[in-house]
Amino acid sequence: MIARAQSRPAEVLQPGHAACPGCGHAIGMRLVLQALGHRAVVVVVPSCVAVISGPYPYAALNVPVFHSAFEIAAPTAAGISQALKIQGKDDIPVLAFAGDGGTFDIGLQSLSGAADRNEDFIYVCMDNEAYMNTGIQVSSSTPRFAWTGTSPTGNTRRKKQIMEIMAAHRIPYAATACIGFPDDLMAKVKNAKQMRGTRFLHLLSPCPTGWKMEEHLSPKAAVAAVETNIFPLYEIFGGLEYVINYRSRGLPVEAYLSLQGRYRHLRPEDIQVIQAETDRAWEELKKRAEKLC
Repeated sequence: MIARAQSRPAEVLQPGHAACPGCGHAIGMRLVLQALGHRAVVVVVPSCVAVISGPYPYAALNVPVFHSAFEIAAPTAAGISQALKIQGKDDIPVLAFAGDGGTFDIGLQSLSGAADRNEDFIYVCMDNEAYMNTGIQVSSSTPRFAWTGTSPTGNTRRKKQIMEIMAAHRIPYAATACIGFPDDLMAKVKNAKQMRGTRFLHLLSPCPTGWKMEEHLSPKAAVAAVETNIFPLYEIFGGLEYVINYRSRGLPVEAYLSLQGRYRHLRPEDIQVIQAETDRAWEELKKRAEKLC
């Protein structure tokens, strides 16, 4: 007797949305929402996420959606969560989507306040490493040497360490994820859904337009980011316990950089700097996971 195949998760992100071809956000949102399920409330802010979810009267998300101001995704989610609890609906998760600009920069203060109070919601930072929706401007998530419209010769600053910032708040759960490892991403959303308090997911989401690459390369670029240790996959419990979820092949960073036109201007010495920074960060992460520091 042939065993019946497991049914696919119900789609919450509907077809016909307004994402660009190859958009990492659309892939990431689809996976996150599949894991979250239909019984949920979603908060979005002005960003590519809001474009995908759809302007009124159109809607691509088959769940209640609250459109918030740019800088207040976290407190908006916290308020909705509190309102649901007052109504006795504390089994309905609230999830906020925001970009790297709305997380690393403009929304960091309000996110910190909500995390400090350990408000009960899931926060997903959709990180495409620049302000893509407004013309590809540099953010504090933009990596060193990367081209943007406002860093035409390459960004001069190191990417802000948002996971360390969130860990410093001692929130129950923080994790990295990327669209190139969908099972890992969905498992982390399901883990977060079972917890209470502030839960933070840092989701790497390639942007073909801003990263200057072919549309079909988004998943490949995401995988390469992990396999080169530029973007390791790990979890932090309670701000102190680090767990590495995937041991990469340790490919040279050039395997990731070469896929993207935003790094086309790099000199050999620039690549060496990125390699050294990546190796150092990976060793620090391993020490934390092994509780050696």
